[in-house]
Amino acid sequence: MTIVSACITLFLVLDAPGNVPFFLSILKDVPPKRRRWVMIRELLIALGVLVAFLLGGRELLSVMQLRQEAISIGGGVVLFLIAIKMVFPPKDGGIFGAAGPGEPFIVPLAIPGVAGPSAMATLLLLTSAQPGREVEWGLALLVAWLATAVILLGSTWLFKLLGESVLAAMERVMGMLLIALAAQMILGGVEAYLKAG
Repeated sequence: MTIVSACITLFLVLDAPGNVPFFLSILKDVPPKRRRWVMIRELLIALGVLVAFLLGGRELLSVMQLRQEAISIGGGVVLFLIAIKMVFPPKDGGIFGAAGPGEPFIVPLAIPGVAGPSAMATLLLLTSAQPGREVEWGLALLVAWLATAVILLGSTWLFKLLGESVLAAMERVMGMLLIALAAQMILGGVEAYLKAG
């Protein structure tokens, strides 16, 4: 996988357009002056979690004695389930469920809103499948995160400009792309398992 394809994959997995209505609904009770700072804080927390998975992913696999094929298949299944919810969103409108009362902290905006299981699985897959390229994967992650941050920080303006229906359509298109990516991850894991067996 190239840096560009990793960057595109991570951007799709982070699902910025799909998170716009989610972020706005979670932050609706937060005072307007605090919203931007809360979003920046949550985005930075999400980046920290994803960098930790990027740097510690291979060690985590080693400690848990997981094979790369298992991560590929498991990551593909998780990605598939997230993508299905993007294409067919639940009736409550949120992919990750309702938030608790008060100002959100870490959950649900940072985790799993931005740093969700599919993003973590993708980073684990990248580092286990092609070790020694952590700097390149870090660059791809940073570019994808910056693009996500720009979209989410401009979410109020973007929501007014495009409207809920356009954002929903964009999320469904991204979900379809992620379904194809998830199928490829699962097939790649099964193929690698059959060759190893």
